[in-house]
Amino acid sequence: MATAVWAAARLLRGSAVLCARPRFGSPAHRRFSSGATYPNIPLSSPLPGVPKPIFATVDGQEKFETKVTTLDNGLRVASQNKFGQFCTVGILINSGSRYEAKYLSGIAHFLEKLAFSSTARFDSKDEILLTLEKHGGICDCQTSRDTTMYAVSADSKGLDTVVDLLADVVLHPRLTDEEIEMTRMAVQFELEDLNMRPDPEPLLTEMIHEAAFRENTVGLHRFCPVENIAKIDREVLHSYLKNYYTPDRMVLAGVGVEHEHLVECARKYLVGAEPAWGAPGTVDVDRSVAQYTGGIIKVERDMSNVSLGPTPIPELTHIMVGLESCSFLEDDFIPFAVLNMMMGGGGSFSAGGPGKGMFSRLYLNVLNRHHWMYNATSYHHSYEDTGLLCIHASADPRQVREMVEIITKEFILMGRTVDLVELERAKTQLMSMLMMNLESRPVIFEDVGRQVLATHSRKLPHEL
Repeated sequence: MATAVWAAARLLRGSAVLCARPRFGSPAHRRFSSGATYPNIPLSSPLPGVPKPIFATVDGQEKFETKVTTLDNGLRVASQNKFGQFCTVGILINSGSRYEAKYLSGIAHFLEKLAFSSTARFDSKDEILLTLEKHGGICDCQTSRDTTMYAVSADSKGLDTVVDLLADVVLHPRLTDEEIEMTRMAVQFELEDLNMRPDPEPLLTEMIHEAAFRENTVGLHRFCPVENIAKIDREVLHSYLKNYYTPDRMVLAGVGVEHEHLVECARKYLVGAEPAWGAPGTVDVDRSVAQYTGGIIKVERDMSNVSLGPTPIPELTHIMVGLESCSFLEDDFIPFAVLNMMMGGGGSFSAGGPGKGMFSRLYLNVLNRHHWMYNATSYHHSYEDTGLLCIHASADPRQVREMVEIITKEFILMGRTVDLVELERAKTQLMSMLMMNLESRPVIFEDVGRQVLATHSRKLPHEL
């Protein structure tokens, strides 16, 4: 027994020694990239002894150009081919809150919530989702101030099914009493949540548009007012759909699909189809051009009971100051986009917290110098005929006056000399964000659809 124990102990010690032994020799003979045994080779030169890499090539036929075809009924079909197994296809419509001047405000908000509900062919939203799941698909509907977008991402092999489904969702919704009642409840909840959430950015964006374009076009309410929730019914929705959901105001856009196949599907499912609200009669749509009025809107709210606990959210005053900019169809749109980056706007490709970039002006001149300010971010909203360049800032209520003066000063400094290094940095950041967006099918789809929809549907103010 003792002999067996002694042998086992010896075996364990031996295995421990074997495990501890270095795999590639003694540590004294190891070579590291920072050691003197390696030559000092710059990163711009290839490493010696490494085989030359072979990269994938394309035949040069794929130019990622947007192809546009206008069908007999006025519907435009736009596509951009892109490598990959999946595609993003959708229908974009010149419809939104800016066209509700003659209607109850909030119809577009209702239609967004009612999207992908029961149709002439599908009894419920669940049936629509089950149909899309066969092709790995997902669906979404978004409404802005000037565009309504129904979109589906799915396997490219299911293109026929996707276009057929989109045509049914857009042209043949049932709009049952039960669905409208559920939508009323959803809209009511969203409005309550909007007024209670600590992040005031959506509410401030709504207010700055209402002040800048008072009672016209993009200044009209994007969210349904509380007093209109009970007034919107099937008859009101059909009246609006009859005027604005017409083929000449629609674009069928696709990314990752062959153009001819998409055109064939459009002719099959969208040409000659009579919508649920009947054939359009005399179309009477709002063709108003945005009129900048300027103004100020203030809302006072007690937020002390929103975030209770050991570390509650501080009570802050939020301001948004804006100036009129330009349409995304004008040549000045790109300079405004660069200016927005330089000030402290942009997407996720930004470093440095609430100033959106550690080298932006709002970070260096505002947040870095005035530590009592919680936020300073730039935004650029652009539409077919106008735009807004805004700065959103937050601070303690006792320092509102000083905060407004600081933000106003930054607007004034925009018109002075720009450092070339600062300008190049903003351009590079903008190009980086655009290149990252090129990897996203939904982003490309939205850009393609909006550009085609706007370019062919509205003249700029100087062309009228």
